[in-house]
Amino acid sequence: MKEITVAIIGCGRIAQRHAQHINNTEGLNLVAVCDIDENKAKELGAEYSVPHIKNAGDLFKIEDIDVVAICTPNGHHAEHSISALKAGKHVLCEKPMAISVHDCGEMIKTAEKYNKRLFVIKQNRFNPPVAAVKKAIEENKLGKINSVQLSCFWNRNENYYHNSWKGTKELDGGTLFTQFSHFVDLLYYLVGDVKEAKAFGANFIHEGIIEFEDTGVVILKFFNDAIGTINYTVNSYGGNMEGSLTLFGDKGTVKIGGQYLNELEYQRFEDYSIEDLPQGNKPNNYGEYKGSMSNHDAIYENLVDVLSRGGSISTNMFEGLKTVEIISKIYANFRA
Repeated sequence: MKEITVAIIGCGRIAQRHAQHINNTEGLNLVAVCDIDENKAKELGAEYSVPHIKNAGDLFKIEDIDVVAICTPNGHHAEHSISALKAGKHVLCEKPMAISVHDCGEMIKTAEKYNKRLFVIKQNRFNPPVAAVKKAIEENKLGKINSVQLSCFWNRNENYYHNSWKGTKELDGGTLFTQFSHFVDLLYYLVGDVKEAKAFGANFIHEGIIEFEDTGVVILKFFNDAIGTINYTVNSYGGNMEGSLTLFGDKGTVKIGGQYLNELEYQRFEDYSIEDLPQGNKPNNYGEYKGSMSNHDAIYENLVDVLSRGGSISTNMFEGLKTVEIISKIYANFRA
């Protein structure tokens, strides 16, 4: 099997996670890192003994790169993905795919035009309880899903946003894009596409710190006639409290909970039971705060499977677009 060469653009905290898993995945070889902050690129490059590059254009000109992992701020995902695809590279894009539906469309068109793969990271799909519930749904163990409740209660304090692109409309996009797009993806993944959305939002304790809401309440109507709610905030005092998803079907009810959708908290089925779930990975630890469960190992294993063995992609570009569509639909119907 030919070794797949990978470069990383954007050398912030999540890039560390990518570099680690590229280095630990058989069939992959990290060959370069890039960041406009040369010190960050130099530090990451030195850790993995690979060249560091300051200019993205110079990175994309390197012929011996098969895949570019996009780890730059949200607002640059489309720009960097499109440039990499045009240069003949496959792309693995961090969440969210972009912060506008238009940009997602341009990314997809470019991938199709240049016949390259565009992978989108949705690592919560690999959480053991999520995978088990997905299997139950596919086997019709819940019956018709009538309603769903998504709760996202995390903490992001002033230090998290300090001296950062996070919290800006231009590069962050909103709390649903940066903090909870993985959770919104699971609504599409498990329930289906969203027809209508109505929402209220407010910035209660991050005035002057972020340029959008820190709290929101959303009502959803799905195309399959299911209804749902999203309650979310980054104001959970002192730390992350909960990330949970409850599904109500006519043959079963199930709740995936914990702080990061990492525990099966409740199940009651007509003639089924989820048993012997494997232990999931730990959440991404960024010191003062934590993110979603780290399943980048499974994402990179899937990348190798797709590119080397013709496997099925775990999250394709159209699914990445759907998450952005749903979030954009919510924000388009936001009321203060």
